[in-house]
Amino acid sequence: MINTPPRYLVLHSYSNRNHLIPAIIMAPITILLTILTTLTMTTASPTSASCPCSTNTLDKPPAFFLAGDSTTAINGGWGNGFLSFLQPPSWGINQGHSGATTASFVAGGDWARVIANVKNNTAKSYPSVVTIQFGHNDQKAAAGISVEKFQSNLERLAKEVKGVGGVPVLVTSLTRRVFSGNNTVVDSLHDERLAAIAAARETGSHFIDLNAASMGYVNAIGRDNSQVYNLAEGDRTHLNKRGERVFGRMVVDLLLGRARNQTSGDGRGDGDQCVLPENGFPEGCLKRWFKADDELSGKIWSGQLA
Repeated sequence: MINTPPRYLVLHSYSNRNHLIPAIIMAPITILLTILTTLTMTTASPTSASCPCSTNTLDKPPAFFLAGDSTTAINGGWGNGFLSFLQPPSWGINQGHSGATTASFVAGGDWARVIANVKNNTAKSYPSVVTIQFGHNDQKAAAGISVEKFQSNLERLAKEVKGVGGVPVLVTSLTRRVFSGNNTVVDSLHDERLAAIAAARETGSHFIDLNAASMGYVNAIGRDNSQVYNLAEGDRTHLNKRGERVFGRMVVDLLLGRARNQTSGDGRGDGDQCVLPENGFPEGCLKRWFKADDELSGKIWSGQLA
């Protein structure tokens, strides 16, 4: 397992392909949100076919297959909001399953369908990106899944995606919108966040830190405003249509590198992955395959209710 990263954003700047010059700025996320909208990064070129970027952009439209629990799935998750921003002919399928864990998603056949889709798409020489976000149900006592087992399950999923020619992107869990007595969101998925990041590093996979980003945003807009995204009254986990669009956009922006929650690492790959900062893709790599929404993105990353 990795050491606990700070619950702050840490920004790094890169001077060349293999050397990282830390320009570390640590401040509460409500202060840094305005900085993020102007952040740019220089990244190195990919070194192998496992990276979907053959140059600085994709030559062929990628497909996105979304694996996860109800916080990704249709009717409650960010998945459909994410897919709504795809620029055709790029396409995707929300394969999230309500109530799923890293174990039940495999046992119930959902994972086999994800892998089949990746195989079919890569057989036609089209890039396949698989987002993997679990944790909400894995942490429940009834699931019988330890944090260590959760991490190893994620590692296995990432390796299987790579094994059939896809690109796994581990996504840390979307925050719940439950607040403590001091009016800050409860960090209820802390261990699952760390395990997902560790799994990405162990397998040389990309990750995006949705947990940190969503916690920062929810804290910025406050307890009452954050409840406008509830799927039903009192449901502080699942998203209504407004919420799925906001947090779907957040995932898009994290994937595109608009706001990188970099915590550590030297930005170097090891031969079977892209040589680039570990969470997200090179700047511009996927941009052409997503529709922009500058107004929505601007509100998210400046901490305004969207």
